[in-house]
Amino acid sequence: MEQRGGTGSAGSAGSGGQAAPRSAAARRCRQRAGPWALLPALCLALALPAPARALPPPPPPGHRLADGLSRSRELLAAANASLHRLKELGTLGFECTLEEVDLEDITENQINTIKACTSEDPGTGNCPALERSTFDMSKCLQGIYDDLNAYRAELKSFNDQKVLATIDETMKALKSSSRSAPQPPAGAGLTSFKERMRLCSILHAFRIRTVTINRMMNYLTSPESSL
Repeated sequence: MEQRGGTGSAGSAGSGGQAAPRSAAARRCRQRAGPWALLPALCLALALPAPARALPPPPPPGHRLADGLSRSRELLAAANASLHRLKELGTLGFECTLEEVDLEDITENQINTIKACTSEDPGTGNCPALERSTFDMSKCLQGIYDDLNAYRAELKSFNDQKVLATIDETMKALKSSSRSAPQPPAGAGLTSFKERMRLCSILHAFRIRTVTINRMMNYLTSPESSL
């Protein structure tokens, strides 16, 4: 029995003697590889995104358009309320009615809702028409944004915070789809009768434009716009 035990010990030693060279060879291989052995793992780590820093995906276009439609409705309500307050309070010193003023289109010489969202050639009809084959949604949204930007600058002198805040919110809803337009200089204030008449004209023109914007946003969020 002692002989069997001795043989087993010898076998174990022999096995350990064979394993030792292989272990030493592996260590020498790792030492020769040096820091390059970590390169594949490092590249893999850099390629994987960090979950904690991942940005949320942008909202879908439909979500932005729905928000723009909601804001355009608020914009129309604010424009109507502003004109109603002028009538009730007599802020301008005269009755500001559509019949008493000559409308001024302050967006005539720039891209605007009418130019950007409708066909330039209305054909035989009296009104501009939507042309699905050439319709550019981004251009249309940009025209609406530029309209609001121009009217905001003009209405600063009127200082109706509700109107200004609603314009800002509508522009913010459209900004993700439009480039930022530079802010035009604001008016210097209402001092003369002529300036107050002009403000009345701009308010009515703004109210009419908000109707157009609201109708356009209704169209953009409708199933017909994707046909």
